Amino acid sequence: MAGGLAAGLVAGTATCTAAQGGLLVGLVGDRRGRDPVLVGWFLAGRLVSYTVAGALLGLLGSAVSLPPRARAVLLVVAGLTVVAFALRLIRRGRAGCAPPAPRALSRYRAPLLGAATILVPCGVTLGMEMLAVASGSPVAGAAVMAGFVAGTAPAFALLGYVLRRVSHTRLARLAGVVAIAAGLWTAGIGINLGGWLLPPRLIPAPAEGPGAGTVTVWATREGYRPAMVTARAGVPVEVVFKLVDRGCTATVTIGGRDVALPATVRLPPQRPGSMRYVCGMGMYTGFINFS
Repeated sequence: MAGGLAAGLVAGTATCTAAQGGLLVGLVGDRRGRDPVLVGWFLAGRLVSYTVAGALLGLLGSAVSLPPRARAVLLVVAGLTVVAFALRLIRRGRAGCAPPAPRALSRYRAPLLGAATILVPCGVTLGMEMLAVASGSPVAGAAVMAGFVAGTAPAFALLGYVLRRVSHTRLARLAGVVAIAAGLWTAGIGINLGGWLLPPRLIPAPAEGPGAGTVTVWATREGYRPAMVTARAGVPVEVVFKLVDRGCTATVTIGGRDVALPATVRLPPQRPGSMRYVCGMGMYTGFINFS
């Protein structure tokens, strides 16, 4: 739990609020900031879903882990949902009408939105999930994820406070524009993770010569360095991923599977061309050129 708490405070604050905080726009926009307790229910729902997920991961291991393509679909859907919430917020800001009456299901809306953040993992969340899997214990897995949520809670509470303050003022337009940008960014990294614009290439080729090549890639907070490496075509290649900083790049998706770093990925002989890989969240991309 202490490890999860530290990761949430140090590394998860910015990335998780960027990827998941847009869901708060839909929550506070419906109530025009009149019920700050809703943010508390949002955080409570988030705590429950993460703790249960951590327990399942610790109990069942990687069987519960979502594959990269499934995560990519969820990111795109989440991004478009945030855009829809933001457009509603902008329209209400222009109308300047009185706050709408609370909905009958609003008491359930806040915890459900908080629980849904587990479906939109940031890069640090993926690292915590893998730590829960490695623990091999439902208690330890739940503790890791609960600590992580506790570490990121202050940032979410601050974000909710800011949104409540601006949701009934002219700043609602600005908040809506920022939320639209965040939603499009989330959808974009989902598309990048899924490889739908530039799909990853993994084409076996007959070996043309003896021996295997080795290339080294360093995972930093700013991406993979070098971002483009060259390897020999027609022979097996070992890609040695070395970890410099923990963050989104600590998990790499290559060949349709997630790999926790540091690690060595062994590729079969490739034809001349480029192969693409991304971090577990789809934010940072690297290329291996085979020649």
